[in-house]
Amino acid sequence: MEWARLNGNRREARNRAVHRPSTNVPALLAILAAAGVGGYFIWKFTGAAASATDADTPLSMPADGVPDHRFHFLSAWETAQVPLATRFDPPLGTDHGRLVYNAQKFRELNEKRGGHHTGDDLNGIGGINTDLGDPVFCVGDGLVVYAGEPSPGWGKTVIVAHRTTDGRRLQSMYAHLHRIDVQRGALVARGGKVGLVGTANGHYPAHLHFEMRVGDGVEIGAGYSADPPDRLDPAATISALRNAAEDELSASPLGPAMAK
Repeated sequence: MEWARLNGNRREARNRAVHRPSTNVPALLAILAAAGVGGYFIWKFTGAAASATDADTPLSMPADGVPDHRFHFLSAWETAQVPLATRFDPPLGTDHGRLVYNAQKFRELNEKRGGHHTGDDLNGIGGINTDLGDPVFCVGDGLVVYAGEPSPGWGKTVIVAHRTTDGRRLQSMYAHLHRIDVQRGALVARGGKVGLVGTANGHYPAHLHFEMRVGDGVEIGAGYSADPPDRLDPAATISALRNAAEDELSASPLGPAMAK
């Protein structure tokens, strides 16, 4: 009898434990829900902003799947391919830049465009469209790092990377072209033709918008700006890097090497 009484007590205690309502479960669910909501807002207002400025976070592909050229930097392989440019010549006219005038010089203020000119607008001496289709020459031995049409206003555009004798990384830019005669990734010799003078598909009278820049990134930018830190005075830069007498003519050493 004693054994039956003890067994019944154990059964009754077990039943009470099974049917006892748990007061911890609702509280635990409430805590988890609050933590989830709080974590979302912390990520929303701090984590997302931090990831946008984190230097170690890789750039993502734009939603349309087209890479943004403003975030493009030369790879180590491309940088190694940039040839040494021992001499620079003007991009239009004769080897000495004759038969050309500068219609809008570097840093000239254009209030209508809302800023200072980022390059030189070079024209044949006849003006208007008399130079339409004239050849545009590469100013120094280099590597084509951009060849395309970034916008209707820029028209067909070419950017060439150069390595100077003093170790600088420069780029020359040729815009508003009627035609492009080089491909991205190609070596081009000083005096080699990169394209033809154009009108940016009729947006302007024919002329060459020519820029010189310092840096390794391929960034088209704007034709007018307050103070672009990477833009150089094109005429002054070509003159300083000419490394030859004013009347001296000499072929690029890259030309014969490319012909072999």
